[in-house]
Amino acid sequence: MQHVIVGTGPAGVIAAETLRSKDAACRITLIGDEPEPPYSRMALPYVLSGRIAESGTWLRKSEAHFAARNIEFIQARVASIDTKQKKISLEDGGALAFDKLLLATGSRPLRPPVPGMDLDKVSSCWTLQDGRNIAAQTQPGTKVVLIGAGFIGCIILEALALRGVKLTVVEMADRMVPRMMNRTAGGLIKRWCEAKGIEVFTSAQVAAIRQAGEGLRVSLEKGPDLQADMVIAATGVGANMQCLAGSGIEVDRGVLVNDRLQSSHADIYAAGDVCQGRDFSTGEYSVQAIQPTAAEHGRIAAMNMAGRALRHQGSVNMNVLDTLGLISASYGLWQGAAGGEAAELCDEHGYRYINLQFADDVLVGAQSLGLTQHVGVLRGLIQGRLRLGKWKARLLDDPTRIMEAYLANTQAIAYNAAVL
Repeated sequence: MQHVIVGTGPAGVIAAETLRSKDAACRITLIGDEPEPPYSRMALPYVLSGRIAESGTWLRKSEAHFAARNIEFIQARVASIDTKQKKISLEDGGALAFDKLLLATGSRPLRPPVPGMDLDKVSSCWTLQDGRNIAAQTQPGTKVVLIGAGFIGCIILEALALRGVKLTVVEMADRMVPRMMNRTAGGLIKRWCEAKGIEVFTSAQVAAIRQAGEGLRVSLEKGPDLQADMVIAATGVGANMQCLAGSGIEVDRGVLVNDRLQSSHADIYAAGDVCQGRDFSTGEYSVQAIQPTAAEHGRIAAMNMAGRALRHQGSVNMNVLDTLGLISASYGLWQGAAGGEAAELCDEHGYRYINLQFADDVLVGAQSLGLTQHVGVLRGLIQGRLRLGKWKARLLDDPTRIMEAYLANTQAIAYNAAVL
């Protein structure tokens, strides 16, 4: 059996290792298109801030890791996939046959259609090479404009701030991290950043970027022109599906899969950022471009490729972010369920916030800010779909009692199981 995995992020690496653990005799080929060992993009800002070396981003620390497991690792770019012949063509002219194929091609940064986005000193922060370029062009006092204050943008924001640059952030939404925080929490993150000396423009869009001597001038649609030595774009990502053109594999925002992460072709699977997989909370299929989902997808897809028939129950939408020491998190249906109730508590001066969302007496979504002790509990309640009973009323009155509610309900379940 020949298994081929395209993509060397967490989904691809975990899939390769899972396949080997289930089948000692099969052939496994792992294909990556960067001139680096497999690494975590989420660790890149830590390199930029100087907290880790480049080797700290590597998903597996030993260069012999894959060879020791009889996993062939090649660095090449896939040009096309022939689903009828079950063959992959590479851009260097090579070709690979497969019995089972996993698409774990990840995503790529998207840039808005703004004049000047192609200038030399405008960069993404997505690859190790991007990180090297940014590090070479920034030092304390360098004027940097960061476009985008979403999840990825805020991770980059912290790395740039720690480098000591003079940082300005431009976000088109009315708050920071709008896809994981509501207006109250996103507004508190903005205030926190401003208190740290970062200039933040929300409800703002970049109209154009122009060369201005050796630097750049960033014009906003409404607002002042901003002077910059460098502009970094963090304006979202899109699934890497270029190699699927003409393949017949069904795609939408990602590769469409069933509950076994199997695509429209029976022998081709998808995992990670390129996979339009099941959402635990909604039951719908969507792209969740976060590392925990990629890791989960990789394991489940590999189990099915190995013939183990494992269903994917859905990934919990979960984001945890550290913005210059302020921890924020969101889970599940953090915006609320139709007809559901909510509990909210805010300490603006202490930068502490919690918001709980209920459907009947089940916690279905949550947000927290500055309350790190609740991170695992919130996920456990949501994923366990535990019925809170009388504790729902108590949480509506005081949402900070979430730990008590969790312990009371899990202990009751354990007791009932022991009695039975």
